[in-house]
Amino acid sequence: MGLGHILAPLVDLVFPPRCPLCGAAIGSAAGLCADCWSTLAIPGDPACAACQRPFGDTMPEGGTCAPCLADPPRHAGIAAATLYNEPSRKLVLAFKHGNRIALAPMMAGLMVPKLPFVDADWLLVPVPLHRWRLWKRGYNQAAELARQIGRRSGAGLAVDTLVRRKATRSLGGMGKLARKRALSGAIAVHPKRKAALKGAKVVLVDDVLTSGATSDACVSALKRAGAERVVIACFARVLDEALDVT
Repeated sequence: MGLGHILAPLVDLVFPPRCPLCGAAIGSAAGLCADCWSTLAIPGDPACAACQRPFGDTMPEGGTCAPCLADPPRHAGIAAATLYNEPSRKLVLAFKHGNRIALAPMMAGLMVPKLPFVDADWLLVPVPLHRWRLWKRGYNQAAELARQIGRRSGAGLAVDTLVRRKATRSLGGMGKLARKRALSGAIAVHPKRKAALKGAKVVLVDDVLTSGATSDACVSALKRAGAERVVIACFARVLDEALDVT
């Protein structure tokens, strides 16, 4: 048992843990209060067999959503802990921009049940930050989530597998073609990590999955390097239309 576990009760006594969303007193610093837990939107079944997009009850099991039929994905599925709503947005912003790294265990703890197949044979690869953004923020939030997932699943961690070779501006508001153009050549596999990717099963980890442009660029780079299978794991997935069917 580490020193942190030994001192945890004393720290909680001096600094009572609070819910990161509403500030209510809670029993553990790595969680939310009961009311806030209930506000998270957890993706359910039935869902698209290719990307796990939640369907309505009328969709048969094993069906494929229209976007995947029109443009079959290169990834092997998307494991999202929550759908992006106001509570998950607040958690992500606090984690990413508010230096709340202590939220990583709780957020990763919600992601792990969506990855029951991941074990020591898998490799965890975080979506990379450009070095200037990493320097400014001080940490890569995707890498922090990947570390926590690795501790729970036993999967290997390869933080520097992907590199962001050029800074890109926000992709918000761009069309599909513009996003693809902005990310062209931006993400690549580190030369020293290519050998480890041959035939590898990879979990690409990120905090939020929005349009999927960045994750698509990462998946393409991993597949070109020889990865056999790439599953995308995120804490929150932006699917506004799905909030009505979960």
